[in-house]
Amino acid sequence: MSALDHEHGPDCDCPDCGDPRSMSFLDKYLTVWIFGAMAVGVGLGYVAPSVTDPIQDYYLVEIGLIMMMYPPLAKVNYGQLPRVFSAWRILSLSLIQNWLIGPTLMFVLAVVFFSGAVPPFPAHPEYFLGLIFIGMARCIAMVLVWNDLADGSSEYAAGLVAFNSVFQIITYGVYIWFFALFLPPVLGMDALVAGIGDFDITVTQVFWAIAIFLGIPFAGGILTRFGGVRAKGEEWYSEEFIPTISPVTLLALLFTVVVMFATQGDNIIDSPGDVVWIAIPLTIYFVVMFLVSFAMGRGIGADYSTTTAIGFTAASNNFELAIAVAVAVFGVGSGVAFATVIGPLIEVPVLLALVYVAIYFQQKFDWGGYDTGKIETTTEPAESIDHDD
Repeated sequence: MSALDHEHGPDCDCPDCGDPRSMSFLDKYLTVWIFGAMAVGVGLGYVAPSVTDPIQDYYLVEIGLIMMMYPPLAKVNYGQLPRVFSAWRILSLSLIQNWLIGPTLMFVLAVVFFSGAVPPFPAHPEYFLGLIFIGMARCIAMVLVWNDLADGSSEYAAGLVAFNSVFQIITYGVYIWFFALFLPPVLGMDALVAGIGDFDITVTQVFWAIAIFLGIPFAGGILTRFGGVRAKGEEWYSEEFIPTISPVTLLALLFTVVVMFATQGDNIIDSPGDVVWIAIPLTIYFVVMFLVSFAMGRGIGADYSTTTAIGFTAASNNFELAIAVAVAVFGVGSGVAFATVIGPLIEVPVLLALVYVAIYFQQKFDWGGYDTGKIETTTEPAESIDHDD
């Protein structure tokens, strides 16, 4: 967590400030590595489209996602989570952002770009449904990576992800029904759901997606922290073990980007117009959700690390669930599945850019007095921590 107890600025050499001079070689040129991984993935998928078979057969995307989430979850001080869940204002804000503002914004964007109701955009029902599938799936995975890169609170990111995961198990199918099947006919857009009777999205389907993509790295992080601290002590764990495993996040991210882009390499090159068309509303969504959520966090007086966790949790989406459901319901070759796959391909560069925006906000704004939700790292008694004032 950031040590925000001094004046930060362009000349600050604090590693928590994201100043390029204090960053590792891998971190400093992350943008170059990300775009390089994208290019390699697209080229590989186009030149050798058969590579998608081993990627799917050996679950390489899933393995990459789990590996890149493990270090951020190993960093979490799980003893602080009760304090996180006692901060009702932060949790309430996250609930509003993720389950009211986010789905509504994605529905509006889907209508504007793909319903045919807004000239000059023609109707494209499959892409409309793809965006709905993405928008209703709140993030449980890559948000941990973006939050970690921007020096957000690991405890709040983990707590909010767990909070949203439980809510998602219960509500995902209901939200899909409401925004994809119920609202369009009410608004006179019956053609968007013509021929679709029911999506049949079960609670079990959502549960297993969350159990795999969040449960496995969560369990690994918990076992590592408690086992490592017990065996070697907190100082060794924080100062030696965590720095050793931290590069795994970025390396696994780059690997995941390569294999994700490889699975859609031929489609991206053959249909660049559709990719751009889908990318525009998604980019608007990610940017607006982050900026609005960040402003709301600062508005209630949250400190930088908490505000950053709030912003990235709201801006990201659980594309793993969206892709899995779209493929299960409509098939891997459908336009719905294609739109959901484009989701993470756009999210990676946009959220990476927002990492730098968050670091800029950390340096630009005065965070003195912004302590709502702040978790002290000292030995101060728990009752002295004020979460909501």
